[in-house]
Amino acid sequence: MLKRICCLVLLAVLLVPAWAAAEEVVNVYNWEDYIATETLDMFTAETGITVNLMNFTTNEDMMVKVRNSPASFDVVFPSDYVIERMIAEGLLSPIDFANVPNIQYIDLKLLKPIYDTTGEYSVPYMWGTVGILYNTTMVDAPVTSWSVLFDTKNRNNVFMIDSIRDCLGATLKYLGYSMNTRDPLQLNAAKELLVKQKQDGIVKAYQVDETKDKMVAGEAALAMVWSGDAQYAIDLNPDLAYVVPDEGSNIWVDGMVIPKAAKNKQNAEKFIDFMCRPDIAQINCNEIWYSSPNTEAIKLMGDEYINNLTMNPTPEIVDRCEYFLDIHDVIEFYNNMWLQIKMA
Repeated sequence: MLKRICCLVLLAVLLVPAWAAAEEVVNVYNWEDYIATETLDMFTAETGITVNLMNFTTNEDMMVKVRNSPASFDVVFPSDYVIERMIAEGLLSPIDFANVPNIQYIDLKLLKPIYDTTGEYSVPYMWGTVGILYNTTMVDAPVTSWSVLFDTKNRNNVFMIDSIRDCLGATLKYLGYSMNTRDPLQLNAAKELLVKQKQDGIVKAYQVDETKDKMVAGEAALAMVWSGDAQYAIDLNPDLAYVVPDEGSNIWVDGMVIPKAAKNKQNAEKFIDFMCRPDIAQINCNEIWYSSPNTEAIKLMGDEYINNLTMNPTPEIVDRCEYFLDIHDVIEFYNNMWLQIKMA
C-alpha cells in the first residue's frame, strides 16, 4: 500500500505542468551591486514570485552566458550597444507592454532609442554619462575639455578607464569626430593620441572600479569615469567635481530585456513593471546612485537630485553626447589598437 501511495505521489509530481512550477520564480541576471536587494524582497512579498539573482561584471561575460544558456535567464540588464547586438542575433523576445503599464513613467526621450529603434525589446533601467572627475585643489582652473587628459602638465596624474571603447570614444570626440566612426584615418588619429598620452607619462593607470576610491584619497588630479562613480566620489570628497566636456561624450543606458528562450516570460514582465514603479525606481536610484529614467522617481528624489548635473544632466549636456553603437564586426581592429596603446 505504501509503495502504491509513493508511486501515486511521484506520478502527481511528474504530471504538474511546467508553467505551474515556473510561475513561482524569475531568474534575473544583473551587474554586481546594481540593484537594491530590498526591492527584490518587496517584489516577492507582493507577487509570491521568488527572485533568483545572478550577477555579471562585463557585458562580454554576460553575452557568453546568454548565448550558451539562453533559457537560464528571464530578465537581463545589458548595456545599450549590447542590446543592439542581442536584437541582431535574435536573442531577445519582444516585451508585451500590456503587462508593463509602468512604462508610462519612463522618459519618452529614452524610449525607441537608436539601439532599439522600435522600442519593443528593452526598457531603460539606469543611464548616465562618461566624463572627467577632477580634484579642484589639484588643477589650475575648472575643467571644460578633454584636452586636460592629454596635457603634459598632468603627467602621472590621470586615471583612464580600462576600456578601449571609452578611451577611444572620448578621444574621438575631442578630435571632433563621432564616437561611432568607422573611418580608419579618424580611428588611427585617436589611437595615436592615446599612444602619445601613454608615452608622455600622463596616464597613471588604466583601471575601473578602483578609480573612484583613489580619487577620493587624492591619488590623482583627473580621471575619466562614469557619472555614478563620480557622484560616489564627490559625496566622500567635496574637493572633487565632475564635468561632461564641451566636445561631448558618451551617454549610456543599461536596459532590461527578456531572452527569447526565457522560461518565465510573464514573471519577467511583472518584474520589469515592478522596477518601473516610481517608488521602486527611487529606491534603486538611491542605492546605486546612477541616473533614473523614471520621471516620477526623479520628482520623489527631490531638489538635491534634480539640481545635480552629475546625476541629472541638462538637455544641453545630453544633446552633445552619443550612444555607443555595436562594433562586434570590427572588434578585432579595436582590440589591436588597444594592445598598441597599452604597450606604448
